[in-house]
Amino acid sequence: MFPLRDNIPSRSRPLVTVALIVANFYFFYQELILGEAALGGFIKTWGLVPADFIARFAREPFQYATYLPLVSNLFLHGGWMHILGNMWYLWIFGDNIEDCLGKIRFFLFYVLCGVIANAAQIIVDPGSTIPTIGASGAISGVLGGYLMLFPRARIATLIPLFPIFPILQIPALLFLPLWFFIQLQQGALALFTAGAGIAWWAHIGGFAAGFLLVRIFKA
Repeated sequence: MFPLRDNIPSRSRPLVTVALIVANFYFFYQELILGEAALGGFIKTWGLVPADFIARFAREPFQYATYLPLVSNLFLHGGWMHILGNMWYLWIFGDNIEDCLGKIRFFLFYVLCGVIANAAQIIVDPGSTIPTIGASGAISGVLGGYLMLFPRARIATLIPLFPIFPILQIPALLFLPLWFFIQLQQGALALFTAGAGIAWWAHIGGFAAGFLLVRIFKA
């Protein structure tokens, strides 16, 4: 399923949503111009490596730099499909959450969901040496918040049933729980599969955080 749009128009300009999208593409551009030789070190430094984070936390629990990867990794991506998919979801669902929370609270909500998503991934896979990157955890929080605030919204969704591609109006109350169920299924599988390559538990943790926290942040 691929969401195309929802049926809830923005009441104000989604400036923070647009700014987050621009920031993500800016940092992705920085990744592209680095070249392969420098990119690995860049990702390892600014991405979140669970094993490295835990080791540094044990050594320097009161250093600001220890916690920086919990936020900086939200602005890094592993390829064009990764960033385009994330930014498309943020564009569709972020504006309505920004409407409800206001600019500043939406930004804080977004970052906090991302941090909690990262924490969930660390807890589930603390020994991983693979960098966790991407805005998926924070955007999962946006999805969780959307389900809480707009359960009756309808999502125009492209269904890839080859050779036809019907577009169905699916209620958010069905679309988003189904999305979350897929994350849970894949996350459970990842517990028994080395090198899954996707931080499923960051998606799960972010979604749960957004669902539970959005009313606290709501204007």
